Amino acid sequence: MELVRPDTHIDFVKRGPVCAVISLGLVILSIGLMIVRGFNFGIDFAGGTVLQVQVPEEAGAVDEGTMRAAASGAGFPNAVIVRLGDEADRSFRINIKLSEEQRRDLSIEVLDGLSSELGVEVIPQRIESIGPRVGGEQTARGIWALVASWGLILLYIWFRFDLRYAPGAVAALIHDVIITAGVFVALGWEFNLQVLAALLVVVGYSLNDTIVVYDRIRENIGLRGATLLEDVVNQSINQTLSRTLITSATTLAVVAAILALGGPVLRDFAAALFLGVTIGTYSTVYVASNLLIFLERRYTNLATTRRAES
Repeated sequence: MELVRPDTHIDFVKRGPVCAVISLGLVILSIGLMIVRGFNFGIDFAGGTVLQVQVPEEAGAVDEGTMRAAASGAGFPNAVIVRLGDEADRSFRINIKLSEEQRRDLSIEVLDGLSSELGVEVIPQRIESIGPRVGGEQTARGIWALVASWGLILLYIWFRFDLRYAPGAVAALIHDVIITAGVFVALGWEFNLQVLAALLVVVGYSLNDTIVVYDRIRENIGLRGATLLEDVVNQSINQTLSRTLITSATTLAVVAAILALGGPVLRDFAAALFLGVTIGTYSTVYVASNLLIFLERRYTNLATTRRAES
């Protein structure tokens, strides 16, 4: 199955400088927003209260939407509610992001509010408070997870291809993560563990896409040499373009379905995936490949200069 013929001749390299300026501008803007506005951290990072409750059968049929409406009526519109177990268990986990001062006696207020809205006495099963110290540790671990993934990928690409290939792949991944996170900051969307997990998925997806293009570039360099590197890169991208578009389109279709039908619980995860996959497809073509050309030319010129001097 092909969306684009392998002998297509789209000049991607020619647009490289313009795309480099756009990408650099978006990365700088995203970092600026992170510094100025900061993240809207979820309970996993900022701290808050987690309640697990069971709703008696007298309340009738209840689902996440019913509990969310009850929590909103009780004065907690931003509560994140997840069903636990089967429908017959009638158990729900409620996450509420609040400051340390607000968390005092919060459990009683939430339970009373839910009971009042549902018309029955809800049964508390577990109440847990996540302090800012735990949230800070989660933040640090999340950052280290991303940095460690970038470092390991740098080593992998180095051994799999060549040192000049590695920076382009890692730069593309950093580009994808920063811009995706920047969109969340700009729109004020909540940044939680689900979003962090989505960013790690994006890292793996974007890397796989980049490796496919890099592998074709290396194959064509072996056939044509690196003298006309720009032509080789263009040829390689065009040859793999159909695969790139089909993979991205099918992935985005699934993610769009989750975004549309998954409800508020999966919304942040799906949104991060949708943005990351879209940006990752772009970065494979215009960031990783063009940085490879830059480094290859710089290395070649440096080697030529050294030979001339000797």
